[in-house]
Amino acid sequence: MNISKTLILAMLMVNSGMALAQDNTDIPAPPDDVNHVIDLTYDSLSKAQTARIPAGTSRKGNNPVLFLVGNSTMRNGTLGNGNNGQWGWGFYEHAFFDENRITVENQALGGMSSRTYYNKLWPDVRKALRPGDWVIISIGHNDNGPYDSGRARASIPGVGTDSLCVTIKETGVKETVYSYGEYMRKFIRDCRAAGANPILMSLTPRDAYDAKTGKIVRKPHTQWLEAVAAEMGVPFIDLNEISGRKLDGYSHWKEKYMFHGDHIHTSAFGAMMNARSAAEGIAASPNPALRPLQAMLINIELPTEPVKREKGKPVVWFTGDSTVKNYDKDKNGMWGLGSQAYTVFDPKRITCYNAAKAGRSCRTYLDEGRWDRVYNSLQPGDYVLIQFGHNDIGGIGDGKERGEIPCADDTCHVYKSQSKGTYELVYSFGWYLKKFIDDVREKGATPILVSLTPRNEWKDGHIERRNDTYGKWYRQVVKETGCEFVDLHNIAADYFDKKCGSKENASKYYNHDHTHTSLLGARTNIKNLAKGLKDINSPLAKYLK
Repeated sequence: MNISKTLILAMLMVNSGMALAQDNTDIPAPPDDVNHVIDLTYDSLSKAQTARIPAGTSRKGNNPVLFLVGNSTMRNGTLGNGNNGQWGWGFYEHAFFDENRITVENQALGGMSSRTYYNKLWPDVRKALRPGDWVIISIGHNDNGPYDSGRARASIPGVGTDSLCVTIKETGVKETVYSYGEYMRKFIRDCRAAGANPILMSLTPRDAYDAKTGKIVRKPHTQWLEAVAAEMGVPFIDLNEISGRKLDGYSHWKEKYMFHGDHIHTSAFGAMMNARSAAEGIAASPNPALRPLQAMLINIELPTEPVKREKGKPVVWFTGDSTVKNYDKDKNGMWGLGSQAYTVFDPKRITCYNAAKAGRSCRTYLDEGRWDRVYNSLQPGDYVLIQFGHNDIGGIGDGKERGEIPCADDTCHVYKSQSKGTYELVYSFGWYLKKFIDDVREKGATPILVSLTPRNEWKDGHIERRNDTYGKWYRQVVKETGCEFVDLHNIAADYFDKKCGSKENASKYYNHDHTHTSLLGARTNIKNLAKGLKDINSPLAKYLK
């Protein structure tokens, strides 16, 4: 059945609640600004240009450039450096391309619509295009508001070919306004004229749920972009759907922290998720026109841990710091409790995998990608022991820069690293624990929170108890999440109080200092962990010897 192009365009506009315009009197009203965010980035363009490199200057020799055209969801803030806690996905996209073969150049800018970008920023990008370059066009969040006043950035909704002549009230400048689809055609024609390869990509999702479906709202621009891509014969990547499906699969709590400050701009978590979605969309596309670009992709496979799974056996994962995993080699050296897992767990029925790393806090364990490797490796029926604390309070933007906000509330703050000069949104100790717990449950596995081991510090004949800090925070997390909790800190402290009675007598359980354990200390801690699992009737206890 053949359907004319005009009919297809009409159907798209009708389905979107728009009337097909025949003349200026029938031009539909521009969409409302559902974002309700005043983005003044373009007003600071001279400042922003100090951070946005001149178009095309990232090119290495005769290699192609992948230009990113978009708004603040692609490149956030005047300087685009995360100093407001928000990041655009274009900041991370280079991680998915072989930079020895192609460079990724983020030419997006906050506050831009398809109309204002084409008129004000696109000319410089167009001049930089060379045959063989690629251009991802993903813009439209700001195509709203008045046609002829204020920010004057609205495009006519839909993909029609009608236009509107306006005079900007504040400046008297005359301008012809086109439809959203027509601006896309202009981008495509200009790319082709320069021998470059355009890609239309739908918009990033907003933090907005459809009340009927309970799922993230999909943007109407998707169908417009898909129609133009089909009409013009260019690749289309549905970023809105790929990222939307991921957000649908998260808990509401997790979906919320993908954004920061409002309902449209992403945190580093959301920006990286969108960047990966964009790369995955390119990799999965069957469009043969994308094969040269697909050949330059890297890091598409999710990073995992090399655990050796056996049929019918779950995995118990150990995460944490040096008290869980240390050198674990010299019988007279330092050992972590995870190294002694098979002294209490039955290897015939469960696999023990120690993914802990010395010197890590919750924050650095996450930032270094260690948690993601565990998360990506989890399968339903697994168990994850989450034990941090020894390295979590200290310098946040200075020193070892591994500290977190010392509480369990859902709070965060932007800090600047003194050593790297970069910005990071840092959360509370308890928040990181809640994230780990939520991630484990998302995968159908069971999280078990384990309090930190006590240090060999004594007062009045008793070993230390940090129940007014870490203990309090652990319990707040447990109360809020309902997570299983083994209070190893107090179980082990009770043991040392009864067995040793002094720092000197307890010293054989430690090595090097008051924190790191000897082989005997590691074996003692894993036995106390096993006791704790039995005490709370944890399902994991059935795998103990």
